[in-house]
Amino acid sequence: MKKIIALVLVLLMSLGVLSACGEKDDELTKITLSEVAHSVFYAPQYAALKLGFFEEEGLEIELINGGGADKVMTSVLTGEAQIGFAGPEACIYVLLEGHEDAPKVFAQMTNRDGAFLVGRTDEDFSWENLRGKTIIGGRKGGVPEMTLEYVMRQNGVIPHEDAVVDTSVQFNMMGGAFTGGNGDYVALFEPTATEVEQAGQGYILASIGEESGDIPYTAYFASQSYMSDNPDVIQGFTNAVAKGLKWVSEHTDREVAEVIAEQFPDTDLDVLETVVGRYRSIDAWKETPVMEQEDLERLETVMETAGELSERVEFTALVDNSFAEKSAAK
Repeated sequence: MKKIIALVLVLLMSLGVLSACGEKDDELTKITLSEVAHSVFYAPQYAALKLGFFEEEGLEIELINGGGADKVMTSVLTGEAQIGFAGPEACIYVLLEGHEDAPKVFAQMTNRDGAFLVGRTDEDFSWENLRGKTIIGGRKGGVPEMTLEYVMRQNGVIPHEDAVVDTSVQFNMMGGAFTGGNGDYVALFEPTATEVEQAGQGYILASIGEESGDIPYTAYFASQSYMSDNPDVIQGFTNAVAKGLKWVSEHTDREVAEVIAEQFPDTDLDVLETVVGRYRSIDAWKETPVMEQEDLERLETVMETAGELSERVEFTALVDNSFAEKSAAK
């Protein structure tokens, strides 16, 4: 009897070990992702989260709002976040500073600026209307502010000479500053721009991204050491982003709005649908996560024009397209 009991115990213990091993194999790798802002502009990312694309790649994502590219970069450099999602300019600045473990871009999501110029009157808009006015433009040295200034110059309005660009307002406070009475115009992302318009506190007048052309506006990056130590994680993450981009491109504005709705609980579904359509109409999202060198060079031109870039960087020193190319080939 004792031998039988002992045998049963051994079998039970073996089953327990096998069960534990199975559970371990099924565990997801947890990743903290710091995003520069929370906007419908990043709909493919939210679709990938909702539809389980990251889980399919063995990843569990904790999404945090960095509230600015500089803060996102800080979270990556300090290890608070493994992956950052912001403008590539943050990586350029760190690379030029000579940081020994400077983060590299490994995937791109947005194809151009996602901000819309909002004014106080429903005017027959021309960029000439900005002369003598104040525009709330975002943090100095950030891509939103630099792209706004680039577009102004392209249209013959010189920032800080012909018009004031207010760079004192934090990115996530710009809508509140405008509705509170500051500035004549403001550059706002969605859904904030539409919500301001629907509240009768402003009018959407122009797409800054439509004017600027293709720019690698928002991309994913990680420290070189993390990428080297965790290539499977980076590849899986990039695959999920690619799936999100593809899914959004193949579904209607309404379907996209329904999938990302829980990310914007205070925004009406019809508003989300309108905003998704607005972003689609300006070709806001990449077809694949691969960053093109000519687009990065345009971003560097924007930075030079703003007086924020001392020298250009080597494309391969800043970007590792190998993960995005593999995901695009699937």
